[in-house]
This record gives sequence, C-alpha cells and structure tokens, in this order.
Amino acid sequence: MTILPQGSWPDRDAGGAGQPVSLGSQAEPRPVPLSVPSPPATPNATAPVAPSGPPSRRALLSGLAGLGAGFLSVARNAAAQGGPKASWPREVTDLLGRRVTIASPPRAVLLGEGFQLLNLALIHPDPPSILAGTGGDLRSVDPMGDAALRLRFPGLARVPEITAGVGQGFSVERALGLRPDLVVLSAWQNASEETRRNVQVLAAAGVPVIFIDTFINPLANTLPTLRLLGEALGREEAAGAYIRFYEERLALIRARVAAAPPGPGVLMQAFPVRWPCCWVEGPGRSTGELLNLLGARNVARDALPGPGGGQVGMEQVLLMQPEVYIGTGLYRPGERLGIALGTGAPAEEARRSLAEALKAPELAYLPAVRSGRAHGLWNPFNGAAINIVALEAMARWVRPELFPELDPAATLDEINRRFSALPFEGTYWVSADPSRDRPGG
Repeated sequence: MTILPQGSWPDRDAGGAGQPVSLGSQAEPRPVPLSVPSPPATPNATAPVAPSGPPSRRALLSGLAGLGAGFLSVARNAAAQGGPKASWPREVTDLLGRRVTIASPPRAVLLGEGFQLLNLALIHPDPPSILAGTGGDLRSVDPMGDAALRLRFPGLARVPEITAGVGQGFSVERALGLRPDLVVLSAWQNASEETRRNVQVLAAAGVPVIFIDTFINPLANTLPTLRLLGEALGREEAAGAYIRFYEERLALIRARVAAAPPGPGVLMQAFPVRWPCCWVEGPGRSTGELLNLLGARNVARDALPGPGGGQVGMEQVLLMQPEVYIGTGLYRPGERLGIALGTGAPAEEARRSLAEALKAPELAYLPAVRSGRAHGLWNPFNGAAINIVALEAMARWVRPELFPELDPAATLDEINRRFSALPFEGTYWVSADPSRDRPGG
C-alpha cells in the first residue's frame, strides 16, 4: 500500500471520483513495470467486464425464535451494519472488474494488507471484530500506527497475521485454515503470479476474493473502493456518507482548478535522505495523480521512462528547478533519517526533520527550498482513503491563490469525529514556512 524506505523495509510502488478505472496494465511495482491480468473465471468470480466500459456495481440472520425477537435482531443487525439490508447472496464488482458473489454477511474477513484497516475503519466501528486475519505490513512499517490501532482495538491482538511485511505472498493453506468468508486484496498484489494462483485456490474452495485500490489510481478508485467495501460488508450507508463528504471537497478543488491557468512546477520525492537520491513521483500514478488534478507541472515528467515514479540522479534534480517541493516521510521513534510524519509524530519533530532533510545537497539550493515552498507529507496517504486530506494540503501549497481558506486540519478533524473508528492523531504534513499550513497563509 505504501512506498517504503529502501534498505530498511521491503518496498513496492505503482503508480476523478466515480467509476473505477481498468487496472489491467497500470499496476507498477517499483522499479519494474508489470501487468495486472484479470484472474480466470472461478466459482466465485466471473469473467472481467469488457474494457470498453467501466464495471458496474448480504438474507437477514435466520433462526429467529419469534416475531418480537426476530424484529429486535433485525433492527440490531441493521444498525451494526450501517444501513438497511439488501438480500443475500449478492454480487459485487471489484476494482479489477471481476464479478464476485458473496453468500452472506461476512464475519471472518481476511485482509491482504494491514494498511487496509485504515480504510475499513472509515465505514466500520470495530474492524477487528470481523477479521479472520490480516497482513503484517502495518506493524512492520508503521509501528506507531499499529500501536494506535491496538490501543483502540485490543481485540486486534487475537487476529493472526498472514505476512510479516509489504510485498510478501501468503500461504494459501494458512489462509484457508483461518476459514475466511471474504478475502480483500489490493490491486497491486494481483501483479504476483503467486497471488493469482492463491485467488484461484480460494475461489475453488468457495471463498470470495475482491480487489480494492486506493493506491495505483487514487482519484478514480478511492470512492469505488469504499462503495465496494460497503456493498461487500453490508455497510452501504456508512460508505455512502463518507463518499458524499469526500465528493463535496473534491468537487470544490476540481472546479477552481478548471477555471485557473496552469500551476507551478512541482517536485515530489519519496523519503528524502532516507533513500539514496532520488526517487521521484511520476505524473500518472498514486500521488502524482493528485498533482495532475491541481494543474501542477510535474518537473520530473521528462526524466522518467513512464507515468510511474522512478530514480533520477542529483544532477537531474538540480536542473529541474521546481517552484514547489514535497517530500514524503514516516515517523518511527528513535530514527532520525528523513521526515518524521504520521501517527504520534510531535509537530516539533516534524519541523526539525524537514529542516534537516532540506539541507541535503540535492535539495538545499532548489528554488522551492530557498523560497520556503518546501513541504513534507505522510507517505501512507498514497494508499489511504483519507487521501482527500493530502489533496487539500497539497492544494494549499501548490495553488495558494486558489485555496486561501482551505483547512486540511479541519477536514482531518471531521473525519476523526464523523467517520474513522481510529482517530488519526499526530502530525501528517509540515511546511518549512509554517504559515503556509494555516488558512489564509
């Protein structure tokens, strides 16, 4: 889900609200391009929808003892599920265009990525309560985020982890042994031949598998992913509320950018200082899509072989002359490399770490740094459905003349108050000039 620091953790990369886009050849782990073929038809997944058009989009608990008891049980279940109930079994269409049948409301969900918990928490009040297992990547990559989850949901300690880090395959035998009634994988994972084989085995055993995506094409796929999760889990009402919240903010940004001239040149770099110089974001994947939406000119575009990100040399960076610089980071207490951002990160540590990173020889003399238009962003925004917060922060940095009143901190506060079962508490973005992070600054 998240681009990870080289030499420290396993790594991978890839990279409009509305209907999901086809991911057929767009998933792109760093640095080797790959394709994402749709899996063959199985008992739980029919053939993919035709690429010429975008893909379209659980019976109530039985055994009720009597009419009164039955009514109460149905009412409780509807409230827990976040909305009125539709019939089961139901068919959903995932982000790879696969039509998947889910027989009954899932109560034993297996997550292929631990980071998916951040998205699930937006539409379910107690995600661990419906988990059969999860990936171990969140704990290995973002220990502070994982610790916050475990503090909020002690039951997570009883949920088995099927992997130890990002990018690992998982044992299908162990997965089957956990007896899941739904498996949720991320679209980038379908690049692995092992994953595709595992999906076939799971489906042949009667276990439905769906693919989501908030990472490869976030603008096109974040909201369809939440809609899919809502349908698959019977949480349509909760998903719909967040979707409306997100769409309102996205529409404002789209409208203002559409009526404005092109924006400045921007360089976006993953993990400055922590990684050797310099892995930069391309124009057509992940957070590169957010820069495109803002009308920014990605100054690394011509230095990269394709739309995804990649490695460029120091000399190339110095020649790019960006007007705005954005570096990503992650907070891991005790480490002093890179920009410290994320759950539990103190604001003063975030500011100190950004200032230190900007002293690197490839950055210190860039126009963006010299003018104070240098910023840091929490790296896992690139695969989380709260990426609207990142978009608002970037909008203030890149197009301050268009968005003087935009307040990403207020947006994150509202997400915490209205939606997320896991409050996001820490420092998730930072600027060399603190006034640029305040409305009107």
